[in-house]
Amino acid sequence: MKLTGDDLVQVLATLANPHRVRVVAALVGERNYVSGLARQLGISRALLQVHLRKLEAAGLVTSQLEFSEDGKAMKFYEVTPFAFQLTPESVALAARTLTVEKGTQE
Repeated sequence: MKLTGDDLVQVLATLANPHRVRVVAALVGERNYVSGLARQLGISRALLQVHLRKLEAAGLVTSQLEFSEDGKAMKFYEVTPFAFQLTPESVALAARTLTVEKGTQE
């Protein structure tokens, strides 16, 4: 998977948080809904949803809204298959496509 410089920065920044790394790990091999995932990870649903939104924005997870038999809405998340080869050369290639100007900070 080739990433632009901006994509690479977003993915690395997203995975720089231990909670988000744990979320991805928990979703490997099985999808889960917010409440179940929050219980599994021992964090609040509100905090989990913040992390899930960031993971989804980076393209690392996807979500799907489903309804249980009793009509309860449940949002399920699953990992999007990804593979990144992070080498000095791949970073150099990605850096050529960065849109953030030199000398600026976020």
